[in-house]
Amino acid sequence: VNIIHALHSQVEIKRRRQHLKTYKNCFTGSNAVDVVLSHLMQSMYLSCNDISRLKGVRVCQVLMDHKVFEPVGAKLYLFKNEKETEFEDTNTSLYKFVNSSLTPFLPRKNEDNESLSPEQILIEDVWKQQTLLRLLQLIDVPLLEDILVSSVKTKLDCFGKEEDLIISNTFLDREVTLNTKANFSFYRLDKWLYAAIECLEYFPDQFIVMVSQQLPQSPNKPSSLNTYKKILFDIIIKYYSQKKDSLLATQDLDIHSGIIELIGKKKGNTDQALEASQLYLKLLAPNIREELHRLLAFIAIASESEGYKLQKQFDNRSVIIKTCTKFILQNKTLSKPQAELLTQFLMDNHSELFKTPLTLLELTSRRLQSLLEGQDPDIDSGFTFCQRVTTKEYEDQKQQTNQYLLALVQEMDNDPTISLKQKKKLIKEFRKYHSLIYCSGCKTTCEFCTLNV
Repeated sequence: VNIIHALHSQVEIKRRRQHLKTYKNCFTGSNAVDVVLSHLMQSMYLSCNDISRLKGVRVCQVLMDHKVFEPVGAKLYLFKNEKETEFEDTNTSLYKFVNSSLTPFLPRKNEDNESLSPEQILIEDVWKQQTLLRLLQLIDVPLLEDILVSSVKTKLDCFGKEEDLIISNTFLDREVTLNTKANFSFYRLDKWLYAAIECLEYFPDQFIVMVSQQLPQSPNKPSSLNTYKKILFDIIIKYYSQKKDSLLATQDLDIHSGIIELIGKKKGNTDQALEASQLYLKLLAPNIREELHRLLAFIAIASESEGYKLQKQFDNRSVIIKTCTKFILQNKTLSKPQAELLTQFLMDNHSELFKTPLTLLELTSRRLQSLLEGQDPDIDSGFTFCQRVTTKEYEDQKQQTNQYLLALVQEMDNDPTISLKQKKKLIKEFRKYHSLIYCSGCKTTCEFCTLNV
């Protein structure tokens, strides 16, 4: 996606006048199209015969939609529909790079707090768009607004809170505790301890101090191994118990419900449930996703029956599911069994959850290639949300629906628990929405259909 770099280096940027106003550091729409066409003609993917000026305009439209550049005086469009802002291939339409006075790159950061180039931003946006579209194919989400808000929300780092400042030498304690794997020989051999200490990296200093203060003096002794595991397990449970919010956002209820529905269906939907979960987790903030990854890995190991016994009276798996579900998911709309079902599914599939589905890789690659070739992105999104049926299929489905409705009428008629008054009320509603079916039903001997309403 070197088109953006070509634009930055080749368009003619200078002071220009429009509508009695002077604008600095801007370029014309036709100049931008010229640069894009020149770049496409030199591309190894395309031949000169494949290039048209319309493709150049479409590429510029995509770049403008992704805020690589904007029309001069763009603030005038704040209260208009974004679709009204169309790129114009003329010498009188003026554009400027976003934040061009400071840097040619947009002020967006990656998970390492490094600035992203416009090319990286475009690719990131395409990834997110394709992830959402694929997710909509798998589950029914009535509204996208909450998903879009929660998916870009970044969780605050716990290490900078004021309450941590009252503890002295916490940095040293953190380093000593988190480097246990280098000091204790059993750490490298015990996957339970490894997963537990990996979780500590997201804990505030006060909890690290608790661990360091309770460490056994001779941790390499077998008698101290279970003591050390108990300390770590208790600290992890204590930390997540005092947190107000679960790792998975409450706003994403529709996605959670959709995944639970796929899990609960008969066999054949497990793969879809896994893919939907993978897509959803890709929309989470990177630090939340990583923390969830570590917690799921730990509880999966801690739930093994042959591992360290968490409670004498219950098996490890039951203890983990009952205790840790609220750490991952808290939503009053979901029943407790539903929330536990989702937690169990995430735990059992934690090793596959954080991989990128092959379907998404293919769709994103195809999408980026089409943008590079200047194709209209609105013509073919790569997704089909409905399928055309033949006239015969439609009539067959219609007849089957009518039969079901008539069967419903007969069932209500034969139900002794429905009073005559209630039957009159039901038939009135039935006639309102299914008048043709009602008339057909009246020809039968059904008492329900012959009621005088």
